[in-house]
Amino acid sequence: MEALRLFQSLNRAQRNTFIACFLGWTLDALDFFLLTFVFIPVAYEFGRTIPQVTFAITLTLMMRPLGAFIFGWLGDRFGRRIPLMIDIIFYSIVELLTAFAPNFAAFLLLRALFGIGMGGEWGLGASLAMESLPTKARGLFSGILQQGYAFGYLLAALVYWLIFPFFGWRGLFVTGALPALLVIYIRAHVPESPVWERGRAKQKPRLKISILLKQHGALLFYAALLMTAFNYMSHGTQDLYATFLEKQRGFNVDTKSMITVVYAIGAICGGTVIGFLSQRWGRRRCIILAALCGIFLIPAWMFAPVTAVLIAGGFLMQFMVQGAWGVVPVHLNELSPPDFRGTFPGLAYQLGNFAAAYAAQQQAWLAERFRGTSRNPNYGLTMAVVECFVFLAIILLAAIGPEKRGREF
Repeated sequence: MEALRLFQSLNRAQRNTFIACFLGWTLDALDFFLLTFVFIPVAYEFGRTIPQVTFAITLTLMMRPLGAFIFGWLGDRFGRRIPLMIDIIFYSIVELLTAFAPNFAAFLLLRALFGIGMGGEWGLGASLAMESLPTKARGLFSGILQQGYAFGYLLAALVYWLIFPFFGWRGLFVTGALPALLVIYIRAHVPESPVWERGRAKQKPRLKISILLKQHGALLFYAALLMTAFNYMSHGTQDLYATFLEKQRGFNVDTKSMITVVYAIGAICGGTVIGFLSQRWGRRRCIILAALCGIFLIPAWMFAPVTAVLIAGGFLMQFMVQGAWGVVPVHLNELSPPDFRGTFPGLAYQLGNFAAAYAAQQQAWLAERFRGTSRNPNYGLTMAVVECFVFLAIILLAAIGPEKRGREF
């Protein structure tokens, strides 16, 4: 009831702004995840191996900090709204061009460019949303906003199911250009951030990255380190989970898909609920609680003897993982120096993403060395051990970090 009351308390401009920012992140994630469904046909067409094609994912992740910096700086200098529109058009065009990549080198180049666009969207969207919302509503809508990533995955699965059988992998990337239409909605219904407008009225000096590093370098380093642990948490529980279900638990495609959908639903629920609770309990306290619960859920998530318990463990694990993530948009924006709110949250997030870009490869390497009696890679044990350490790192970093809950922008 409280969540419904908060939504009803928003005026039309605030609702339109939040919807646009949520859709921007959702459609960005849609475009990112489309490739994960078509590794095999892409590899076949370009005469490459699947590991070579998966490098495109790593390349996208590695380029995201550059996008966060470029578009974040534009957002601090020229406002959140126009750079966000430019960013959405940019990554939509790149997605469309991917459909017509003539060779593998061009394909990789386009995925790198897409990483720049993907890196820019989150920071701009999160800052525009948080600066436009009432302080008391930030926790709830932070959780909902972050789950645009999970919604994007579900949309990608739907698009793959509807489009791929008829138009192949190139048809998927043509569909991935549709986010450009969101710009029309933003242009017509979304106002500029009121916080940025107030700052511009004060005629502040031009912003320089050297000032950010000199005055707030320690805070940026802490936030990037926290986001590194967060990205290891999410990638570590997601990227190899489907492989674990198939190789170690012996599930077929239908069962694996069903479990994955339940996984995503758990993520959406967790981000919304824990994001909402962070408004009352505090940002760091909710992060610590989610990570602590994640540790205790590891046995059910990985080693459950029956399928029903495994599914429940997966649901609850993603509830906690994405529950912690649901706090991130509001927490980073509240920690951010006001003059750099367009740059700071996105850059910290994407630097952490860059550091964790090889999480899947590292876990796969460890799984090869944790072979059990069957002599097959032990993905379950590897993921369990790694995530235990990651959860502990998040608890420690959240405990020692600052918090500015309810801070007025």
